[in-house]
Amino acid sequence: MRAGTGARSRRPQRSRRSHGDRPERADRTAEGADRTAPPDGPLGGGERPLRIALLSYKGNPFCGGQGVYVRHLSRELARLGHSVEVIGAQPYPVLDEGIPLTELPSLDLYRQPDPFRTPRRDEFRDWIDTLEVATMWTGGFPEPLTFSLRARRHLAARAGQFDVVHDNQTLGYGLLGDLGAPLVTTIHHPITVDRRLDLDAAEDWRRRASVRRWYGFTRMQGRVARRLPSVLTVSGSSKQEITEQLGVRADRIDVVHIGADTELFSPDPAVPEIPGRIVTTSSADVPLKGLVYLIEALAKVRTEHPAAHLVVVGKRPESGPVARAVERYGLEGAVEFVKGISDAELVELVRGAQIGCVPSLYEGFSLPAAETMATGTPLVATTGGAIPEVAGADGETCLAVPPGDAGALAGALVRLLGDAELRARLGAAGRARVLSRFTWAQAARGTAELYRAAIARRAGARPAP
Repeated sequence: MRAGTGARSRRPQRSRRSHGDRPERADRTAEGADRTAPPDGPLGGGERPLRIALLSYKGNPFCGGQGVYVRHLSRELARLGHSVEVIGAQPYPVLDEGIPLTELPSLDLYRQPDPFRTPRRDEFRDWIDTLEVATMWTGGFPEPLTFSLRARRHLAARAGQFDVVHDNQTLGYGLLGDLGAPLVTTIHHPITVDRRLDLDAAEDWRRRASVRRWYGFTRMQGRVARRLPSVLTVSGSSKQEITEQLGVRADRIDVVHIGADTELFSPDPAVPEIPGRIVTTSSADVPLKGLVYLIEALAKVRTEHPAAHLVVVGKRPESGPVARAVERYGLEGAVEFVKGISDAELVELVRGAQIGCVPSLYEGFSLPAAETMATGTPLVATTGGAIPEVAGADGETCLAVPPGDAGALAGALVRLLGDAELRARLGAAGRARVLSRFTWAQAARGTAELYRAAIARRAGARPAP
């Protein structure tokens, strides 16, 4: 099980890391951040550049939308002229050149090939490490809490070095109170959604008990979220979920859409279209991603289009519902899983597909949908969560189907595979939609506006000297 991650399998391309895992090295990290900030970015209006601490308790470069968010947002904020320093734990985010990374290492208890490992005695450094291991031993997920405690200690040692602290969905107790700068928190979507879907997929009471214990940290996240002065989320759907499930007041939540790297994810007529290729980005072990319904749909599609085959960007499951579905429908030769590919390889894969598919039961935004559309590849997507906000109207920029409906999914795939004109029209309209609404540059500008609003609120709340 994973907490709060979408599925993505990529090999990192560029990264410069400024290692600040020991308190005595923090000042050097801050100086490095100042040196890398562009001196005259396009801020305009006489606004001064901001010094931003971007926190990421989990930034897996191979799997997870949070790592993608941190990488692209930090790059675009720097292009605007701001000084951005990412402060993160394992798996560390991969960042673009010029963005420093300060490492706040956990005990990395879930690393491969030894997940749920017991650390050696000499690995323990303090009481936070002990708390991390004890929580794991009792079946819980400790990283949001323990990272927040380490981040609080780190920020206290560097008081005055940042204008704003931006937390990427840690929502740990350590981030309450005065951090030396105003706090803005991104909640991509409430993890209570993942919890509910995992409970629905649990096969017996033991599994349900395990799921409940693993997601115990969501109680903390709800308590923290309700006390935050400024919450940023990525879609109107997520805003509604945050209000309903976490109890955060709607007037404290702002929506800033994220997007695709439209320079990288772009059409290329020179790339040949592979007949029957359908591409999806999905984690097979996360019920929320709905991959099992796409496998069932593929079996139906192949009765009319025998060349239809699926490429899944993600890890091949050794067991579980998806593995059983592949075997049950005899699709071993028609479903391929690819892992660890670079961004450029992913783009080539999507460009060569006749259809991109997002079969998720729920998404807080859906980067795969935006990236597929940005390449000009026609999209079939469900209406789960915020996906319609990204993908647009059925028949105009995509083909939309209800979540969890393999028959409807198969019908849309059959329709697109048999209609080249429709594929071309949806592909062009999809790219136009992304260019107008969902780019990282737009996301950075909107996020910076919220930073300034948070700074102004904090200044206004302070008593006059």
